[in-house]
Amino acid sequence: MSVGDSNHRRWLVITVIVAAVFMSNLDLWIVNVAFVDMGRGFHASLSSLSWVLNAYAVTLAALLIPGGRLGDRIGHRRVFLVGITVFTLASVACALAPNVGVLVFARIVQAAGAAAQLPTSLALLLAAVPESARTSAARGWSAVGALSAVAGPVLGGLLVSISWRWVFLVNLPVGVLTVIAGRSVLPHPPAREREPLPDLVGSVLLIVAVASLTGALVQAPTWGWTAPRTVGLVAVAVVGAVAFVRRCMTHPHPMVELPLLQIRRFAMANAATVLFSVAFGIMLLSNALWCQDVWHYSALRTGLAMAPGPAMVPIVTFASARLVARIGSGPVAAIGSVVFGAGLAWLVALAGTTPDYLRELLPSMIIGGIGVGLALSTLIAAGATALPDHRAATGSAFINSARQIASALGVAVLVTILGSRASVLHNYDLAWTVAAALAVVCAAVSLALPAASPATDEARAVTVVR
Repeated sequence: MSVGDSNHRRWLVITVIVAAVFMSNLDLWIVNVAFVDMGRGFHASLSSLSWVLNAYAVTLAALLIPGGRLGDRIGHRRVFLVGITVFTLASVACALAPNVGVLVFARIVQAAGAAAQLPTSLALLLAAVPESARTSAARGWSAVGALSAVAGPVLGGLLVSISWRWVFLVNLPVGVLTVIAGRSVLPHPPAREREPLPDLVGSVLLIVAVASLTGALVQAPTWGWTAPRTVGLVAVAVVGAVAFVRRCMTHPHPMVELPLLQIRRFAMANAATVLFSVAFGIMLLSNALWCQDVWHYSALRTGLAMAPGPAMVPIVTFASARLVARIGSGPVAAIGSVVFGAGLAWLVALAGTTPDYLRELLPSMIIGGIGVGLALSTLIAAGATALPDHRAATGSAFINSARQIASALGVAVLVTILGSRASVLHNYDLAWTVAAALAVVCAAVSLALPAASPATDEARAVTVVR
C-alpha cells in the first residue's frame, strides 16, 4: 500500500471513529436540552425524569470497563461495530417510548452500546496513527466531545421544536453509515484471546451501589432524609460499594484492576476528573433548567443561549496543546478548573429571575467553556496515556467510567438541591456554589498530577497490569 493510500485510509478510520464518538457524546447535550419537554410530555416530576440521565450514566459507568476488556480479548473492531449497532437500535426505541419507564429501559440498552464502542474507539484510533502522534490523537479523541457540545444545544433545540423524540432519531442515519463504513476501513489490532473477561458480578455490584446512592439523593427531598426508604438506599449503596471493592481485591479477573491506581499519574488524573465531572454535571443540567423553567425560554432559545460556552471548548482544547507541552498537564488542568469555577461564581453573584442574558448567562458560559477546554480533555488525555498500549481500551474505559459515575452524582446532587423548600434563586445559587467549590478542589488535585510518562512509571504500569 502506498503512503498516499495509507494516509487516505487513516483519515477514513479517523472519520468513522469521530462520527461514532461524536454521536454518543452528542446524546448528552441534546437530552439535557430536551429534558423539560420530556417532562411535560410524560407529566413526570424532575426526580423521576432524572433517571433518563442517571440510568444511562450508571449503566455506562458499570459496563465501560467490561466493554474495554472485551475489546482487548476478542478484538476492538468487532466490539466497536456491535456497540454502534446496539446504540443505534436503542436510540430508535427511546424515540418510540410510550412512558418514562420504557424510555429509561431503552436508555440502559443505549448505554450498553455506548460502553462497547467508546473505549474500543480510542484503541482503534491509537492503532491507526503513528506512535509519535498518539498523545495528540488521545487529546483529539477527547476533544470530539467538545465538538459535539458545540452542535448539541442548538441541534437539540431545533429537534425539540419538532418533538423531543427527534433527539434520539437523529442517531439513526449516523449509526447506519458508521457501521457500513467501519466494516470496510477499520483496522484489526491484534486481540488478546487469552485475556479473561472481567468479573461481571462486579459490574452488577457497581450498578447497585451507584444507583442506590443516586436514588437516595434524588428521593430524599420527597421522602425525607431520615425516612426508612432513604436510609435503606444509603445502606444498600454502602454495602454494594464495600462488596464491589472487596470483589475487585479478591477476584482473579476483577472488573476494575485496582493496582492500576498505584500508577500515580493515572490515579490523580482519575481523581481530578471525578471532581470536575460532578461540577460539570451540575452546571450542564442547571443551565438548561434555569433557562426553561426560570427564564421561560423555549428549547431552541435555550440551545442558542447555551451554545457559546461549548463553542469555546474545542477552540481552547486545541489551542492549549502547546501550553500543556510547555508547563505540563497538571498546571493546565488546574488553571482550567479555577476558570470553570469562576464562571459558576459569576452566576452566583449576578443571576436573577428576570432574564438578562448578556450580563448574567453569556459571560458565565464563555468563562466556563474556557475552563472546560483547559481542564477536561487535558485530564482525560493524561489518564488515557498513563498506561501501556495493551491497556489503552481498559484505561480509557476506567477514566470514562469514573466520569459517568460523577456525572450521575452531579445530577443527583442538583435534583436534591432543587427539591428543597427554599426559594428558586437560593437553590440554584447553592447548586452553583457547590459546583464551584468542587472545581477549586479539582484544581488542587490537578497540581499534584505527575509529569507525563516517566520511564519508571511506564515500567511499573507494565508490571502492575500483566
